[in-house]
Amino acid sequence: MSSKNADLSKELKKYFGFSTFKGPQKEVMETLLEGKDVFVLMPTGGGKSLCYQLPALISEGTAIVVSPLIALMKNQVDAVNSLASGHGIAHVLNSSLNKSQTNQVFTDIKSGKTKLLYVAPESLIKEDYVDFLKDVTISFVAIDEAHCISEWGHDFRPEYRNLKLIIDKIADVPIIALTATATPKVQDDIQKTLGMQDAQVFKSSFNRPNLYYEVRPKVNVDKEIVRFINQRKGKSGIVYCLSRRKVEEFAQLLQVNGINALPYHAGLDQKTRVSNQDKFLMEECDVIVATIAFGMGIDKPDVRFVIHYDFPKSLESYYQETGRAGRDGGEGYCLAFYDPKDIEKLEKFLAQKPVSEREIGLQLLNEIVGYAETSMSRRQYLLYYFGEEFDPVHGLGAKMDDNAQHPPVLKDAGNDLLSVIQMVSTLEEKFKTKDLISLIMGKENSVTKSYKLETTEFFGIGTQQTENYWKSIIRQATVQDYLTKDIETYGVLKVSLKGKEALVKGRVENFFISEDKEYNLEELRSVAEKNELQAAGGLDQVLYSQLKELRKTLAKKHGIPPYTVFMDPSLEDMTVQYPTTVEEISKIYGVGEGKARKFGKEFSDFIARYVEENQIERTQDMVLKQVAKKSSHKVFIIQTTDKKMDLEDIAKAKHLSMDELLKEMERIVYQGTKLNIDYYIDENIDEDLVEDFMEFMNESESDSMKVLTAEFGDELSDEELRMLRIKFISDVAN
Repeated sequence: MSSKNADLSKELKKYFGFSTFKGPQKEVMETLLEGKDVFVLMPTGGGKSLCYQLPALISEGTAIVVSPLIALMKNQVDAVNSLASGHGIAHVLNSSLNKSQTNQVFTDIKSGKTKLLYVAPESLIKEDYVDFLKDVTISFVAIDEAHCISEWGHDFRPEYRNLKLIIDKIADVPIIALTATATPKVQDDIQKTLGMQDAQVFKSSFNRPNLYYEVRPKVNVDKEIVRFINQRKGKSGIVYCLSRRKVEEFAQLLQVNGINALPYHAGLDQKTRVSNQDKFLMEECDVIVATIAFGMGIDKPDVRFVIHYDFPKSLESYYQETGRAGRDGGEGYCLAFYDPKDIEKLEKFLAQKPVSEREIGLQLLNEIVGYAETSMSRRQYLLYYFGEEFDPVHGLGAKMDDNAQHPPVLKDAGNDLLSVIQMVSTLEEKFKTKDLISLIMGKENSVTKSYKLETTEFFGIGTQQTENYWKSIIRQATVQDYLTKDIETYGVLKVSLKGKEALVKGRVENFFISEDKEYNLEELRSVAEKNELQAAGGLDQVLYSQLKELRKTLAKKHGIPPYTVFMDPSLEDMTVQYPTTVEEISKIYGVGEGKARKFGKEFSDFIARYVEENQIERTQDMVLKQVAKKSSHKVFIIQTTDKKMDLEDIAKAKHLSMDELLKEMERIVYQGTKLNIDYYIDENIDEDLVEDFMEFMNESESDSMKVLTAEFGDELSDEELRMLRIKFISDVAN
């Protein structure tokens, strides 16, 4: 296996230019290449498509990739063809092709040229396609967006249910199923339907620590969204609406308010849809307004916010859609507007559906309502839904949601929860939430009548509280594992081990739910503004562009590139804090005392004049809150590099990885302190390359890794590039 591992790494570098795999990608590929079925659960941005693209490129024959999104297929085919030499390595086979294009696809497959064939499930059932594919070599079948197979998935497609039958007709090959969202129930359903219960399952964490989650009441929603977007001028974002009509209307509303927005939904003609998508990808448009129903095949790493104008129909949809924010690990703000009336509309819409679909739809709606109304960490709620534990105090991203930032007022509901557990237990765990709520509130329905529940001691025990209060208790009880939902008879409540222990004890400790809150509009606005300021940094765009000019002038004077004076994030922080003294400049993000002494006076004087001329009121407490964390290892790193200690040894001594050590060093030099690592560079990096790098940096307008990798990526590793950048900033700027 070791030589195969080496080969995989080599092939990864050859085709995709990456030197390392992400998460479980490598193990996934090895398992698939051994001819075994694989099930991959990986959040958006986790690198799912690579798990089948690379094995397909290095295997004999053609891999069939089943995908529901024509737009996404096109993107992926273009991407794969750009990696490999020559057109035809990847093809699409769907209804958008004419006869001669289809024949070209068949020719390329027969000749062995095509390694990846993307098909929609509707196309795969066509008899002439099946007959053709039977006679060629198929390496494996990949089923992307595999949650579409499950009735419990958020995007169920009936045509997906027959995939197993069709695959068996074509070839006896391994299957890899991939999805970015699957609850334990959906996962079980996918594996059963595809006959892959023995598949090896790879599950990455669903936690996206860089995403900030917020739910606001749907009040003055148009105005709120326009304000929100205006505070993020030039940043990419997506606004989701439930109907096509609302998409069109709201895109227009944004346009008349000076926001560069375009609509995107399945009802637009293909040319317009593709054009709007491309404009968004090429940054000719800032905001896309889209329907939730239509999956956007958009692989854009720097989407900075996702707004839900309407709440989606399930938590899986919500997770998938918010997952399009911050895929590069940068800022991602997920804002949803919630109105219980919207949920009632969705329930009415569901009432027209067949019984089985209605039951499932209502259950999924209950989960999303629970998320909207929860008082607990939203991240914890979401991850629990996907079968994952999360520590709301110390977990990654623990403070990144509105409930964590502004905890709601809580009420001790332990005794009421105990009553609910007793009721579920006494009634032999046969009922779903809505029937139990009817029973508690003393309301008769078909279930209470047929089981004669009105004669039990529990009928009407909770009329002194609202229905919503009891719903909250049951939802929180399932999240905190006092009650569980049965997977087979989905939605029926059972008492968990923890619940049984509470019954034996006769009490429940530390069980709180948030009190019903009537929103005061003024209060709501101040909370909203506070959040927006924290998220967007409340940038003063006029000052920001003036500071950039000042930076350019100073850089010219000192004969150094502008980014070596202060980084962009430091300038952004200055436009929020308005520092007017050198001491305040030293508290700005990414600025140390050395930098403040060297360049701080010009900047603080300039800002002081700006503040006076524009009568700006500075909030001094913010300056204190924003103090940049000084490196705890700073002194040790400076002393040990002065002694020319090996960098690996320095990292080891402080229990740091090399990546963490380099981050600490970057922080030190960007804050204006010199750091001498020439001794290490001289020993490990070719001196001609060092010279080329220094020359390039002197003339470059950017010090970003993207620019450096494009220039030197073939000759220098990321670590080496970062070391050289540290040397340059230290030598030239400090």
